[in-house]
Amino acid sequence: MIIGIGSDLIDIRRVSKTLKRFPGKFEERCFTKTEREKSDKRRNRAESYAKRYAAKEACSKALGTGFRRGVFWSDIGVVNLPSGKPSMELTGGALKRLREITPEGMIAKIDISITDEFPIAQVIVIISGEPEL
Repeated sequence: MIIGIGSDLIDIRRVSKTLKRFPGKFEERCFTKTEREKSDKRRNRAESYAKRYAAKEACSKALGTGFRRGVFWSDIGVVNLPSGKPSMELTGGALKRLREITPEGMIAKIDISITDEFPIAQVIVIISGEPEL
């Protein structure tokens, strides 16, 4: 059962300019420690940050709140499973909202698709509910 769907497009060049204009501040405000460590190791640093930024936007839309009602940038993080597949890790207000929208007797599952074709990155997030076993 689909609980929420969100998508976002972002111009990688815009993120690159923001990284240069506000070094450290943008990263600290919007990204988790894990995301910063991973993105800062990448050759295409701006692309990595842009994809994660778009993922946060898409996830906030799938939650049905955007970045309000207690959902903050740092509450939503992109993590990679051991296979390399991207996933979302929610904490704080985002996790609270996920629990609110997940029907009783269901477990929430978040699927994410990330792609880019310079200068654009696109992310789609689907939150679904699966029956508890």
